[in-house]
Amino acid sequence: MDWTLEVIVLPVTDVDRARDFYRDKLGFHVDIDAEVMPGARVVQLTPRGSGCSIALTDGVPNPTGTPQPGTYHGLQLCVTDIDAAYAELVGRGVEVSEPQRYTDEDGATFMYFTDPDGNGWAVQEYRRRTTEPLHRLLAGQAASGGGDTAG
Repeated sequence: MDWTLEVIVLPVTDVDRARDFYRDKLGFHVDIDAEVMPGARVVQLTPRGSGCSIALTDGVPNPTGTPQPGTYHGLQLCVTDIDAAYAELVGRGVEVSEPQRYTDEDGATFMYFTDPDGNGWAVQEYRRRTTEPLHRLLAGQAASGGGDTAG
């Protein structure tokens, strides 16, 4: 049985403000913006090219506890060209750190930003994905019966 991580519920104080930030500033696609049951709204957004979405909720019960807005840190997006991603975010008005190259190895360059509630994100440059997109690697493994997904 596959166990896929497809949605992360992100705690925010204002669903509309957060939706606008992720849609307009980061370019995420709005998949769902609906009342899913009386008094419960879900806005689900997906980054371009991603197999995992974020969900912003209002009035949706969480039986395991309610995370507080601004407490999530370490969410991570991956890009193939961090300089282009930096220019795009700055052009969209996002306050983002300049790219930091920790070593010359692929995967060792990051930049950081927070959403309007203070939830923290990292953006990692992984140039290898230009020639080896993750979706292609996963599809190939599914066809061959599984295996390690480490890059």
